Amino acid sequence: MQVGALRIFFTTFFLFLVGFNTLKTIKGKQWKWIALSGLLGSGIPPFLFAIAQTEIDSAVSSILNSLTPLNTVVTGIILFGMVVTKKQILGVVIGLAGSLLLIISGAQFNPKQDYWFSLLIILATVFYALNVNIIKKHLGNIGALAITTGNFAFLVLPALVLLWFTGFFKAVLTSKEIQESLVYVIILSLFGTAFAKVLFNKLIQIASPVFASSVTYTMTLVAVFWGAVDGEQLGVYQLVGGAVILLGVYLSKKG
Repeated sequence: MQVGALRIFFTTFFLFLVGFNTLKTIKGKQWKWIALSGLLGSGIPPFLFAIAQTEIDSAVSSILNSLTPLNTVVTGIILFGMVVTKKQILGVVIGLAGSLLLIISGAQFNPKQDYWFSLLIILATVFYALNVNIIKKHLGNIGALAITTGNFAFLVLPALVLLWFTGFFKAVLTSKEIQESLVYVIILSLFGTAFAKVLFNKLIQIASPVFASSVTYTMTLVAVFWGAVDGEQLGVYQLVGGAVILLGVYLSKKG
């Protein structure tokens, strides 16, 4: 919980340094979409990922994160009137099958890990997908920096309250382990959240929702690489499950 809250706090700090003045470009009626976008895209997922990765490896988490384009199609159809083809429906079904294969095989390959926590990552991808569609439909005429800064303006106070009630401010003064971890959270907040979110929101505005969410392909490759460096292991069936997910995403993109 502290990792998620700290990401929000430090990201807000960095964004306010460069983007605070852009908040005035957001009109009154648009703030409700800014708030909802922030909650779904940046407020809830960091906590879901942090909790899930107490039980499952980062490489597996990233492979499951590649479900975001599939869920972008599903939520786009159900809630945003997206036109869908039979091939896209097939892609969604294949992607879900790949997820199940990944979870089941992972539970067998790493029996000490609780792969029910994988569901938290899948839920996060649903929230990401909703956020992508909201930005594309309701916030297309606002600058990417303004959207991102507005998102975190709504999240920073709850994050500070959460840090207070979890005892973070007392613990950080006495624990060298927490102080060391804090450095990495700051790096993650600056590059993995603040900088990346601005670029991602801009990509959503200039491309289709499904194409923009397809950035998760490259995230999978990067996370598997760093997972291997960190000593994580993937079984053959887990890799097959990841490949099936990517096949499903590829089909979901086709018109």
